[in-house]
Formats: sequence, structure tokens, C-alpha cells
Amino acid sequence: MAFHNQRQIKLAVLLILAAAVVFCSMPADLQAQAAANPLTFTFSGLVRGTVSSAGVREFLGIPYAAAPVGNLRWRPPVPHAPWFQTLDATQFANHCPQTPSPFGIASTTEDCLFLNVFTPESNGGGGIGEPRPVMVWIHGGALVDGESNDYDPTAMVKDGVIVVTINYRLGILGFLAHPAFAAEKTDPDHDGDFAAGSAGDYGLMDQQLALRWVRDNIVFFGGDPLNVTIFGESAGGLSVFSQLASPSAANLFQKAIIESGAYQQTTQTLAAAEAAGTAFATAAGCSSQTAACLRALPVSTLLANQNPAGYTPNIDSNFLPLSLGTALATGQFHHVPIIQGSNHDEWRLFTALDFDLTIGPIGNNEAAYEAALASLVGPGAPIVAAEYPLASFPSADLAFATAGTDVVFACPAYGADLSMSQFVPVSTYEFNDENAPQDFLPPVTFPYGAAHASELQYLFNLPITVPRPALSAQQLQLSSSMQHYWTNFAKSGSPNGTGLPPWQEFNAIEGNFQSLIPPSPMQETTFATNHKCAFWGALLAAQ
Repeated sequence: MAFHNQRQIKLAVLLILAAAVVFCSMPADLQAQAAANPLTFTFSGLVRGTVSSAGVREFLGIPYAAAPVGNLRWRPPVPHAPWFQTLDATQFANHCPQTPSPFGIASTTEDCLFLNVFTPESNGGGGIGEPRPVMVWIHGGALVDGESNDYDPTAMVKDGVIVVTINYRLGILGFLAHPAFAAEKTDPDHDGDFAAGSAGDYGLMDQQLALRWVRDNIVFFGGDPLNVTIFGESAGGLSVFSQLASPSAANLFQKAIIESGAYQQTTQTLAAAEAAGTAFATAAGCSSQTAACLRALPVSTLLANQNPAGYTPNIDSNFLPLSLGTALATGQFHHVPIIQGSNHDEWRLFTALDFDLTIGPIGNNEAAYEAALASLVGPGAPIVAAEYPLASFPSADLAFATAGTDVVFACPAYGADLSMSQFVPVSTYEFNDENAPQDFLPPVTFPYGAAHASELQYLFNLPITVPRPALSAQQLQLSSSMQHYWTNFAKSGSPNGTGLPPWQEFNAIEGNFQSLIPPSPMQETTFATNHKCAFWGALLAAQ
């Protein structure tokens, strides 16, 4: 069942109220037991959750799709079958196959399509017919790493929203395009949700099926299926862009937040993705190039042969018909309010990963610096070295990281803002805490600053993976502002609210951004200049 209007939602609310009447008629001891282990409906069956020490109701490890194994590997996801006993939803479930990394925990379990629902301790938004806004989080990790259970949304939930975190297929299992799969014309569950013959983008299809689950079931958790915000960081942000551009995601969400996700606006063609898939199949021992051979490969073989650098979506006329940049520039995306932004020092994380923590720092000489730049920008390296002169930076690492931030993240984000703001309201930001703790990597020869993913700890409670200081009082103030900005946006479509520094909507003429800086965010208007976006636009246009 899909909820398409307020009348349908109110009918579901009446079901919830009926359950509340039953609850109130229970003896006090049974009421206490039920409150500590809340029970709720879904269209697949009953689920029983738990209540955290912070007073958040948690329903963990709910399956939204059938295990994508056997003949369902590299096919569009199929909704999970109903269950007839109450589902124990008190523990996180499996996450999707990946190798160990600073950004995810190793797994070889393909049965991984689960989601988690976090709600305030009392369901409902303050009265009959007032369900709560819903925020659906899509984790990052280059579409090859990560899991839903790393992101504790307690602070945002306490601000009156429901947060759903999801797993989706990663790496080669989520993004292999191959002619053998494109030739298949079957629709696994015959519901037409995803077109038969789709190739690649299976992880994005998983995300979309999770959104359909939210649409159909979130009202039973006190949520409003007509007020859903999708948000994600890095590959999760790229996923949000992709859902904006996917025709089959229509009406599944009403707002979108994109954190550091603009790095791949030129979506690879199906032909390029299938060529890479064919090469993968040969390397993995399926030179016959048959779907049956590929589906018979063990997960360990798949992980050993996948691209450790990560994956990106591909154009598919059925699911993702346009390159993202084209979709945004021409307005062929879902017209919803958007928050979009990046971090001031994004590329320092990747400089640490690719140099300091593997082969060592970049040599502080012109030859080594230009060689590093060539790995990033190709034959334009001498021009970039002249624009970012080594003598102007404390080290070659920081010079390289500054150029990388600008060309990979900052200026693509600015270009997306210019495109999207022609059609929808856009609120833009730059995360600017130069003293943000580093969550994932050990210390290196340069300060991480406001590196890629460093804003996450200001929105979520994250697991401790490397020693890091706690947020200072001023950083906690910024954290509170960011959390309220995000939840206000989910509630109303605007990040503004009582007691918060005002955040003005992006204006292409002014180029105004909200600088997320401790202790108090403020407006900036020099983002494009600071990141040399005119230089990069001219250089890339000439190549």
C-alpha cells in the first residue's frame, strides 16, 4: 500500500491509536514491558524494537528486500516476503560485502538489505494527523565501503524527526554493468518497479526500494510518508544526486540534502561501464561472459577482483537516463528543495590516503609536485602548478590537496548550485572548521583541517576508529546549529529556525554560501573566488 494523501495517512493513524487504546488497557507491568520493547506494524509483519538510554525508539535490522543471492544477484531488488512471527528488531543486521578499510567493516554476507528506524520515544508529531518528518540517510564510502549502523542519529531524532538508515549493495555486487545482465528481460517480482534489462546501478535501485518501504510503512512508526528528506555524504551524496535524476524515484521524497556528493557530475556511459564489467568478468574467471558463471562466483573472488578505488553509477536508459550534469542543467530532475555543500579541505583526506599513508609525502620540489598533479589532472599539470605555486604553500602535500579540493569537490558543487538554483530553492554551505577532529585516519605530516567527511561527527554520533579529541564547546555549538539546520529543513523546507544564525537561499548573482564555522555560522560570498572556479572552468573547457 502506498500513502498518496493525508486521508490515507489519517486512516493509518487510527490504527495506531487503536493500538494505543489496547496498550492503555494493559496492566502497568505489561505496559512497562511494552514501552521498553515497542511493537509496531509493518505491511510485512510485526516488529519489536528497543529504547536506547537516550530515550530513542530503535527498530534495527528490518529487511526491506529479499537477499540478493543466487539468481537475484545483479538483478533489481525484490521486496522481502512477509513474516508471520514478530521480528526481533533490537540488533543491527548484516551489512553488505566489502573488504576492511578505515571506512567500513569487512563482510562477505550478501543477505544485507536491511534498514533501521529511529523515532522519538513517543510516536506521532503532537496530535492526530500530525505525523513526524522523516529523514532517510544514505551512507558514503565510494560505493564500495560503509554500513548503516555507523550513524547514530540520536540528536536529530530528539529534535522531532524520524531517521531511517539503510544498507545497499556496494562495489562490484552493487555496480557491475555487463551485457549478459542487460540482455535479461525478466522483472523479478513482476511489479514493474524497475525496468527489466537494467544494467548496473543495482545499489541505487536498493536505495529506491528502501524509499518505497518508507513510503509504505513509516506511518506505523509515526512518520509522514509525504514529508521525506533523503540525505547522504560523499557516495551517499552522489546517490542523492542520482535519485534526484532517476525518473522512477518520483514522489518518493520531498527534500534532499547533499554533503560532498558533487564529485562525479559526468556519469559514465553504459558502454563504458559494460566494457569495465567485461574486463572484470575475464579477470574473475568468467571469460565465457555468461550471467550464470558470474552469479556462481564466490563473494571472496568478487571482492578480490573489484576496483578498490570505488564505483560510480552509469547511465541506463531505464533507470538513470541522463548524465547528472546534464539532468541538473536542463532541469530534468525532481524539483524539490535542496541543501548542498562541501568541506573546505576535502582533498586532504585523499592526499593522506594516496601519499602520506602509502608511499610517503609528495616531495617538496617542482618535479614531484607536477607528477602528483598529473595523476589528478593529466596534461594540465604544469598550468595547475602555475596557478597553485608550490612556494605559496607549507608543503607539496597541501598545495596538491588544495588543487584537488577545488577541482574535484568545490567547483563541481558550485556548478551544481548554479544549475539547480534555476529550478528549485537551494541552500548552499561550506563546512569550515579547520580544527575538526579527524575521524578515520591517523596523523600525517599536515593538518587535516575541514577534510572530507569531517562534518559527519557534527551531525551523528560516530564510532571511535582512531583516537580523537572530543568536540570543544564552540564545536558543540556548531554541531547543535547544524543538527537544527538539517532537521528544520526536513520539517519545513528551510534550514532557518528560532535561535539560529540566518541562512539565506543561494543566489547565483551573489554566490552566497553559509559558512559552517564554530561557534556561529555566517554568510560568505567569496566561495567561487577562493576555490578558483573560473580558472577550473576555463581549464576543463579547453581540455
